[in-house]
Amino acid sequence: MKIRKGDNVIVIAGKDKGKKGEVLAVFPKENRLIVSGVNMVTKHQKPSMKNQTGGIVRREAPLHISNVMYLEKGQQKGTRIRYKVLEDGRKVRVAKATGETID
Repeated sequence: MKIRKGDNVIVIAGKDKGKKGEVLAVFPKENRLIVSGVNMVTKHQKPSMKNQTGGIVRREAPLHISNVMYLEKGQQKGTRIRYKVLEDGRKVRVAKATGETID
């Protein structure tokens, strides 16, 4: 996966197009991820030991990884990510627009 937990991304498609946020979780088998403050849904929860009151809770739902792009610091537009192998043999992520290494 080219986008990892902790990356800042921008949504490029869907109802939340243009919103920015940090990746909270990535699900590689389903090609989905959860972004903070994006794709909010309402969920009805029963009272439990963890949540004593229950009720209607708003939370982030997963969205497809193709609907987001990596967002560099100081940039307003998203960029694609490519891989590059360094001389010492390490494989690092590189922002295609600026050529800066991410990892």
